[in-house]
Amino acid sequence: MIQELNFNIPELNNMRKYPKELFYIGNIPLLKKKKVSIIGTRRPNSYTKEFTHKLASKLSSFDICIVSGAAMGVDAISHLAAKPENTIAVVANGLDIHYPSVNKNLISNIEEKGLVLSAYKAGEKPRNYTFVLRNEIVVALGDILIVTQADLKSGSLTSVNYALKMGKKVYTLAHRIGESLGTQELVKKGLVEVIYDIDVFIYGITNKLPKTKPRDKILEFCDTNPSYEEAIIKFGDKILEYELEGKIKIENARVSIA
Repeated sequence: MIQELNFNIPELNNMRKYPKELFYIGNIPLLKKKKVSIIGTRRPNSYTKEFTHKLASKLSSFDICIVSGAAMGVDAISHLAAKPENTIAVVANGLDIHYPSVNKNLISNIEEKGLVLSAYKAGEKPRNYTFVLRNEIVVALGDILIVTQADLKSGSLTSVNYALKMGKKVYTLAHRIGESLGTQELVKKGLVEVIYDIDVFIYGITNKLPKTKPRDKILEFCDTNPSYEEAIIKFGDKILEYELEGKIKIENARVSIA
């Protein structure tokens, strides 16, 4: 079911302008996790396919949520490797539309187990300007940005500019001469760092990413603004205990974080 987000996502305050509206289907608590954005070409070569999958899968195994744009190529590989339950897809259209159609099943699985976000109302079709905002949201959500392959005129390079303006680190895979010329040009300019060894890279960034607080299933549930009845059925007297401790509040028969 499509719902409108009713709270502020702190990471999106880094955008040029916070989105007027945000809609979602899925698991909102994923927003609380450490997140890494992975993007790149829609036509990755076999090397990029292999190592994008390894990178996203390994990051996910460290409980890092993978954020991408649900497009063909690098995006789809990243979502699949992370598994639907540990990925956030940001789309450039209303959530009643599954675009691109080739990724319909992937997007449906993420809706069921992960989280799909959009800045557009139902019925809004993807257009050039909607992709621009989609890309900025993808970049803003991640603690870092990884562009695994991009050519010289790739739209992914605009995302790199967003990341740099937000003060985020940007990484790419090591490529052979003549491949991924867009990222190689940025590497030459010292704007992007190269991943030579995935294990070494992940070990390094997991110690640098913002620390997340231990998960509290009750607070995570209450953060979805459930009804008081739902909360009591699920957690019983713990809800009353959390209210007395000032952790949650109950207004108009609904529960929210205090």
